[in-house]
Amino acid sequence: MKNAYKFLDYLKYERGFSDYTIKSYRADLMEFYDFVGDDISINSVREYLRKLYEDKYSNRSISRKVSSLKSYFKYLESEGFIKDNFMRLISNPKIQKILPNYLNYEDLEKLLNYPDRSNKYGLRDALILEMLYSSGVRVSELALIKLKDIDFKERKILILGKGNKERYVYYGSKCADLIDKYLKVNHRDSPYLLIGKRSEKLNEREIREIVTQCARKAGLKTHVTPHTLRHTYATHLLNEGADLKSVGDLLGHESLSTTQIYTHVSNERLRQVYLKAHPRAYKN
Repeated sequence: MKNAYKFLDYLKYERGFSDYTIKSYRADLMEFYDFVGDDISINSVREYLRKLYEDKYSNRSISRKVSSLKSYFKYLESEGFIKDNFMRLISNPKIQKILPNYLNYEDLEKLLNYPDRSNKYGLRDALILEMLYSSGVRVSELALIKLKDIDFKERKILILGKGNKERYVYYGSKCADLIDKYLKVNHRDSPYLLIGKRSEKLNEREIREIVTQCARKAGLKTHVTPHTLRHTYATHLLNEGADLKSVGDLLGHESLSTTQIYTHVSNERLRQVYLKAHPRAYKN
């Protein structure tokens, strides 16, 4: 496990991965080492995967664990800890693509309007929800936003994303109004935008809990997470005519293939385009 801890430090300090992502990697590696011990070979890896199938893990869970091991063994090879990276011979199981969960406009309005804005914590919660939807940032990125990162005039925020890659995200007038009101009533002893009762930075777990609780109390039947609002952001942009490449850039995706999962949401918009543009689609 010594090399595994070095790998986790590499992910945190050199790749800039979030604490949540590193926690997932740590859990996968610990489970792997608990099973194989010191016998790390292609046969022990195959035995480990066979055990996962026998324990009824889903293909998606197994694929994530395989991806974790592939990244780990690639690191071991690059650092010279191993000479033969046999994980290249291991294939990820095929998984069915799950369409991203997003909110329709009615449920979104219920959620965004739920927090009581007459007090500073209600304002903060409203800002969290609006910021996630208005900018499409990841929860890990939202937690790290500092006041100095915000260009209030241009309504844009400098985000440090995955792999320490910087990008700008934008926010609208409603979000700008919330930021102004929030900053007027919240005591600023922190460089971070979102703070708790002791002026300490809100962490990812706290933000997730706020989002989930607001959705439940607002009466939404679906389970809502910060990523749900990120999906909703992308979905609504595409529905309103934004192109896939631009949405991917705003989301901070490295590859267009990552953004293509959202193309399903365009079906209704494409239908309207067809009905409006095709000569044979006109109604008499």
